[in-house]
Amino acid sequence: MKALVWQWGRRGAGPRLAAEFAAALRELPGHDGALSLSAQAELLWGTAPPRCDLPFSTYSGLAGLLLRLPMTPFEVAPLAARIRALAPDVAICAMPAALDLVMAAALRRAGVPFLVVVHDADAHPGDGFPLQMTLQRWLVRRADGVIALSGHVARRLRAQGLAAGKPLIMAAHPPFVFGPPPPPPRTHGGPLRLLSFGRLLPYKGLDLLAAALARLGARPDLSVRVVGSGPPSAALDALRRLNGVTVENRWVPEDEVGALLAWADALVLSHTEASQSGVAAAAVSARRWVVATRVGGFTEQLSGEPLARFCDPAPESLAAALRVLLESPPDPPPAGDPRAAWRGTATALADRIATMLANRPAGAGDQPGAVGSIQPMWPSLRR
Repeated sequence: MKALVWQWGRRGAGPRLAAEFAAALRELPGHDGALSLSAQAELLWGTAPPRCDLPFSTYSGLAGLLLRLPMTPFEVAPLAARIRALAPDVAICAMPAALDLVMAAALRRAGVPFLVVVHDADAHPGDGFPLQMTLQRWLVRRADGVIALSGHVARRLRAQGLAAGKPLIMAAHPPFVFGPPPPPPRTHGGPLRLLSFGRLLPYKGLDLLAAALARLGARPDLSVRVVGSGPPSAALDALRRLNGVTVENRWVPEDEVGALLAWADALVLSHTEASQSGVAAAAVSARRWVVATRVGGFTEQLSGEPLARFCDPAPESLAAALRVLLESPPDPPPAGDPRAAWRGTATALADRIATMLANRPAGAGDQPGAVGSIQPMWPSLRR
């Protein structure tokens, strides 16, 4: 089976997820993985860009997106021709982005079924771009199958009616690999280094983290960094006022993520809601300890992971978990093989997708609306 994996976001975890999945498929006997990324993807301009079989020019900002929208129907036929040249058996959207309905229409024209990996069935407060969930629902309705990365997301998709009449495939979030494996935690000989990393948005529980650290008080055996991009907030101001805490409100380029994880001994996920976490996946890959709240899909994603410690989403519970980590740190974790985890995920997904394709009615790709057309979206967008 040959799969075309696409993700047309410019920054963040989406392009890397697609690249890793396509690479893992290429490692499996009897399978192949082609990759399509935005030509503007940060990942393609880094020091070690992945092989990209179908780059697609998207946009460089909101103004560029708005200028492009009227022209996208004319891009469907040329894109379909490029897809036919790759000859995939199936396509997989690794993470929805703004222009995916163009790909959906091109895949329909090319006669290629597709699935969508859904990371979040509901928008987090302050997260995403305008119409993100509306576009995702349109895309999922046109898809031949859906992949959910946690039971939490699968239950929401069923409740929303988006999984009705199509296969819903369960998968675990595989690890993210950022460079060579760093040294084990605490080998630097200094205070415990605690990292909060990612978008600095309300659902990340930064106020919860500030309250928990205040309960711990100033400790010479603890150094905390809060790193990511987000709007100014009272929670960030509270964190800045704490001794031993630094806040770096900035976008972290792909090439810096590995060094940031290597700096840390442990990562804290103080979320008040979550589906699953790419940061948690990166932390596990780097063999870093993780302290996470019991919300959303976290317990499912990190259950059985010896690196993980859980707490309730309350300041006293998070403070207690951090105190245990400081005073009774676990043994250094053994080295793992992130590529093996990716191959396992790719193998399981490839088997389930092959079964889906085998059970697909003959000629399903030729039925009107089977995969989706771009045309119905335009009146809705104009409204």
